[in-house]
Amino acid sequence: MASYRVQTQQRAYDAIVERGCIARVTEFLPARAGRIFVVTTADVWGFHGGRVEKALGGRDHKVLFFPGGEPRKRMAEVEALAEQMMDAGGDRSSVIVAFGGGIVTDVAGFLAAVFMRGVPVIQIATTLLAQVDAAVGGKTGVNLVAGKNLVGAFYQPVVVLIDPEVLDTLPEREYRAGLYEIVKCGVIRDAELFGILADRADRVIAHEPETVDAIIAGAVKIKAEVVTADEREGDLRRILNFGHTVGHALEAETHYERFLHGEAVAFGMHAATGIAELSGRLNAADAAAIHGAIRRYGPIPSLEGISATNLLARLGSDKKTVQGQVHFVLPVKIGAVAIVSGVADAHVLEAIDAAVGQAVQVQ
Repeated sequence: MASYRVQTQQRAYDAIVERGCIARVTEFLPARAGRIFVVTTADVWGFHGGRVEKALGGRDHKVLFFPGGEPRKRMAEVEALAEQMMDAGGDRSSVIVAFGGGIVTDVAGFLAAVFMRGVPVIQIATTLLAQVDAAVGGKTGVNLVAGKNLVGAFYQPVVVLIDPEVLDTLPEREYRAGLYEIVKCGVIRDAELFGILADRADRVIAHEPETVDAIIAGAVKIKAEVVTADEREGDLRRILNFGHTVGHALEAETHYERFLHGEAVAFGMHAATGIAELSGRLNAADAAAIHGAIRRYGPIPSLEGISATNLLARLGSDKKTVQGQVHFVLPVKIGAVAIVSGVADAHVLEAIDAAVGQAVQVQ
């Protein structure tokens, strides 16, 4: 078992990486917990709902099904879930268990933050992307037409349970999408983790348990350290947005229908790496290594019809834009990044165009 402490002003809690840890969910229920509401999707519940039912051991609970998908990650769905909780007797003693991928952890976490002005939430992540990113750190929210996660709250869970066993039922595309987020962690803070992903791709893709557990633990450790140092993205936590600036623009440009979040981040990492090299912040060898590591887990869906000019225009709507200045997280070497504003539009456009070519290659 690996366990990483997340220490924030709001709450201290553990992110636990352990095969079979779903069975421990009742250990973390508050002493006076009332009705438990499990927010999940029908497919996740079909695969793994029995584990949660067994773990709850007869505790009073109700399963709430979220339709899933980025297009449904909206305020209307949060309201609908809250109404269902009220209809089922939800009150201030209620506990929410978020059981699913990143969209579920975001939506259920936000629901917990606003229902009765805040009830406890336990995060049980069932996709790789959620395990290493979305479920840890307390970022919750929903989308607007203008962009991704523009309405939300920082709301920390009681615990995050990460059971790598559930990944065996994950579609291969979803699994690879999560791997991009682990590549991100290696680039921003851990050259050794990056090396595992670059050099042992065959073992990672084959779901070798020892390797998979190691890269998940490495990524969760980084996320826990960064969130502990900077809960509300005042400074250091922004490094976790490597690849997300252009990635979010790509998702919005394609109406959240073509790319999984991790795939969009992969494209965004290609673009950010290109910007770093073009602006003289990253040497060519490290840039090539980053592009190569990303490609090992691709390709991502077709980028046909994507306009670099349109993506550039969308960057101004990203929540990381401050007073009209777009901020990019750019690698300066493998294992370190810088937060940079004032990047020339010409460099951004050139890097996005180059990223289109990088993303379609497979290594």
